[in-house]
Amino acid sequence: MPLAIAVLMDPIRAIKPVKDTTFAMLLEASRRGHRLYYLEQGDLACDGAAPRARTAELSVREASENWFTLGDRQWRELASMDVLLLRKDPPFDREYLYDTLIAELAEREGVTVVNRPQSLRDANEKLFALHFPQCCPPTRVARDPDLLRGFVEAEGVAVLKPLDGMGGRGVFRAQADDPNLNVILETLTDGGRSLAMAQRWLPEIDQGDKRILVVDGEAVPYCLARIPQGSDFRGNLARGGRGEARPLSDRDRWIVAQVAPELVRRGLLFVGLDVIGDWLTEVNVTSPTGVRELDAQCGLNIAGLLLDALEARRGR
Repeated sequence: MPLAIAVLMDPIRAIKPVKDTTFAMLLEASRRGHRLYYLEQGDLACDGAAPRARTAELSVREASENWFTLGDRQWRELASMDVLLLRKDPPFDREYLYDTLIAELAEREGVTVVNRPQSLRDANEKLFALHFPQCCPPTRVARDPDLLRGFVEAEGVAVLKPLDGMGGRGVFRAQADDPNLNVILETLTDGGRSLAMAQRWLPEIDQGDKRILVVDGEAVPYCLARIPQGSDFRGNLARGGRGEARPLSDRDRWIVAQVAPELVRRGLLFVGLDVIGDWLTEVNVTSPTGVRELDAQCGLNIAGLLLDALEARRGR
């Protein structure tokens, strides 16, 4: 029997189909005959403890134009769905947190939610990596600009970033003698009111910031090395980085082995690990990407691995 799969995502009309990982998941689900339902963040509600969603039946096709068709939107009980994919991009703000609480009500009704709502709340994409200190470079997290400045001074050069960003937004490379260091720290910490992260500068970024996809605890055998271009030190594809598929190294596989059991335990079925050189820098759990590029370069079907896992959980 086909599954009823709802997907909460950013506006589908604004995606780039050839690059969008969520779209790859939808295409694979459609190929397998599953029923798709589309919703955005404003489409969630509750009647008492019963979670509801204003959804539209969705059909998708591999095309650069007219890649989707939506039916009429109507309110449905989320409990009528077999699977709910939470694929909205960060930031993980207050409204996103509320979405996970409603999704957790659906989970209580027997819906398989990917990724698990409780774990989305617990696993901040910057801080969760620190659960695996053996895998991480030297790191400091603080609100106090002086503590962060001390880290930069000790390292000589460091990367500074907010805890709620994505795609390289708000990330700085700063040296101890940078005349802008104070203003960078004031901006990132909102004058000492917000936590920010300082991490050792890893010159191996020149060879790429590797995205390793982990599906139901198993690593995809190739990573996507996102290589900075021009004068920008950031490799993020959203910042103009070039994506190059590479086989996983022995160190990459070791990092996955350290992290994967905890991902499985927490119900994190689809995760992107960011690795620079030999070091884990982030664990992406909200809407990790890279599927389309790896599929195209390596002849993979990564979304198929996720659908296999979902179908097994639903006994289909």
